[in-house]
Amino acid sequence: MAKIYSDRLVNAHNMVHAAYAGKYAIGHFNTNNLEWTKAILGAAQKTNTPVIIATSEGAMKYMGGAKTVVAMVNALMEQMDITVPVALHLDHGQTVESAKECILAGYSSVMFDGSHYSFEDNFKMTKEVVEFAAQYEVSVEAEIGTIGGEEDGVIGKGELGDPAEARKIVDLKVDFLAAGIGNIHGPYPAGWEGLAFEQLDLIEKEINFPMVMHGGSGVPQEQVKKAISLGISKINVNTELQLAFQKATRAYIEKGADQDMVKKGFDPRKLLKPGTDAIEAEIENLVTWFGSKGKANEIKK
Repeated sequence: MAKIYSDRLVNAHNMVHAAYAGKYAIGHFNTNNLEWTKAILGAAQKTNTPVIIATSEGAMKYMGGAKTVVAMVNALMEQMDITVPVALHLDHGQTVESAKECILAGYSSVMFDGSHYSFEDNFKMTKEVVEFAAQYEVSVEAEIGTIGGEEDGVIGKGELGDPAEARKIVDLKVDFLAAGIGNIHGPYPAGWEGLAFEQLDLIEKEINFPMVMHGGSGVPQEQVKKAISLGISKINVNTELQLAFQKATRAYIEKGADQDMVKKGFDPRKLLKPGTDAIEAEIENLVTWFGSKGKANEIKK
């Protein structure tokens, strides 16, 4: 079999492995709607940056399902004349079936998150996803340990990844690996102890392979840069963009712009614009210090 996703998309293997070799990280940005997707694509094209657009299972359902997301992303890429490498990725796929559904719908990359199962079950199901995805040239992310916080109803306590387990999962021929390294989903609480760099280093020395940092929102810049130096090659961001959108939208409403009847400030296109612009600006800022800004031409499509 051959790939069934659009020629406008790429899987994420080459961009993440190029980042690993070049000691920078690819930005993975979760989308929640049309505006979010336009902002991600616009920022990537403007800065000549390879990018991963991702949906959680919950966001995918909210937007009308996998086929709707695929159609939206491909249509926007055509309409906006996007030329930089873009991967469409399932974030935290909870079942083998959901990963397969996204692959068949036209996603170019999927994550199977079996970290909430026993390692034996995680290994078995990850293997099944890898073998299925390989038929369609789709990249696969797996996870060991758990990421702290909550993602679509799945709560992780933040267990650290085990190097031996990492080695076994990598040997299944996944394309990149997520592991618990003290990171959490959502805003970081007061008293957070920071990333577990020693554990990250132990895992990386065992696998010599691109790793993924979930919960990238709010991690101090110096910690992000250190994590990249230790093998983190893909950084997931969602909350940070949501907060940027919320702040800009609140400012628009608080100044009463939405109540301007003459300029029709209540029009959704105007009401959502400040938040959308804020997302784009935040992405431009993040890819700069991830080191991926301007790297599009270095990625083999």
